[in-house]
Amino acid sequence: MAATTYAVTAGVATITLNQPESRNALTPELVSGLLDALTAANADTDVRMVIVTNEGSTFCAGADLNGDSGDSAVALVSVMQAVMEAPKPVIGHINGHCMGGGVGLAAAFDISVVRDDAKFAFSEARLGVAPAVISVVCLPKMRKADASELFLRANRFSGSHAAKVGLVNHAVPANDLAATTQQIVTDVLAGGPQALIACKQLLADGSEVRSARFAEVAKLSRDLFASDEGREGVAAFKERRPARWNPAEK
Repeated sequence: MAATTYAVTAGVATITLNQPESRNALTPELVSGLLDALTAANADTDVRMVIVTNEGSTFCAGADLNGDSGDSAVALVSVMQAVMEAPKPVIGHINGHCMGGGVGLAAAFDISVVRDDAKFAFSEARLGVAPAVISVVCLPKMRKADASELFLRANRFSGSHAAKVGLVNHAVPANDLAATTQQIVTDVLAGGPQALIACKQLLADGSEVRSARFAEVAKLSRDLFASDEGREGVAAFKERRPARWNPAEK
């Protein structure tokens, strides 16, 4: 089964994250498939815009903890850059939960719609690491007070709260998700193709600064995953037990 699927209908390319058995974690196959699909959409003159969605109950679980977690976090940089630097609008149709790096992917879309009952979490601190890579896209969208609480507590919050703090644009009941995305598609397609490209260029201002920051946080993320604390946190997650620094373990 392909890690992602790709289809074009009436000028709209739909990319589906298609590894529900791994909760659409950022495996090498899923990252490669997503990047290839974005490249194909950008090169296709018949494609006006892109939708990214998912199979299964989780949109994206973030880093692939069954592989090299440091590599997975770094690979997310290329995915988020590809989304933000795409010349065509990229819409997130988020029909499931977002954890860790998945929150960063959701925040990277030009416009994002999520189920209001989806679960979100900046879960990195509980793994002994930090939301380093995704901070580059998430922090500009949030009040510092909201970011501080969500980063440090690392607790779960709803899609509705994700919209409230600015991480996504819209949180709607599951039954309204398709209609809300379709209305956005209709509105965007009413814009001129060159005008939409120009809008994306305006929104990409500061990309050089962002690229430099990505390089810094990618190294930080890799170092954290490779540390004793990071290895313990990932092991505890896999073994479904509290990490050794957690008082609940005592």
